Amino acid sequence: MNNALTRGTDRQVERQVDRQADFDDEDGDPSLPALPKGSKNYITPAGYQRLRDELLTLIDIERPQVVDVVHWAASNGDRSENGDYLYGKKRLREIDRRIRFLTRRLEIAEIVDPTLHHGNDQIFFGASVTYEDDLGEQRQITILGIDEANSALGQVSWVSPIARTLLKARLGDVLRLPTPQGVREIEVLSVDYPPPSDAL
Repeated sequence: MNNALTRGTDRQVERQVDRQADFDDEDGDPSLPALPKGSKNYITPAGYQRLRDELLTLIDIERPQVVDVVHWAASNGDRSENGDYLYGKKRLREIDRRIRFLTRRLEIAEIVDPTLHHGNDQIFFGASVTYEDDLGEQRQITILGIDEANSALGQVSWVSPIARTLLKARLGDVLRLPTPQGVREIEVLSVDYPPPSDAL
């Protein structure tokens, strides 16, 4: 009898938390990167796999753990001053928001394999490019998808101004890059792509 009551309470708490999470955020997080209207969600195979792994971890591991904590905290009495309960609900909303976001992005992802361009000197999605500006400063960037680019690693989204300037250019081209300080000239010094896996 007690076990049946506990299971019933577990399901009630989970349903209540699910409904609250859905109510709190139907449209997703506006701070997450948006795709330009009408554009495709390009992503590398590695980026797609990372997002898919994150989604499965959230669904199979993190969410059930947080639901357990919320259920345990709810059974401790007054929820209005229960830090574990309040934090758990907040964390659950964040997880559900991320799950919805990842699900939507993976559904519309268009996987582009940059290794297909290995040895090419023209700049396409997935290229690592070294360029020099008119002040003599050199930078290296890799052009990736919106959902996978990490600026701390020198990665830029394919919709960024620098990527849009570089795409379709070739080694040695001199290009005009619009910046907040005015138009700068940049020269493409190198174009690299990862080798195909069978070449590793």
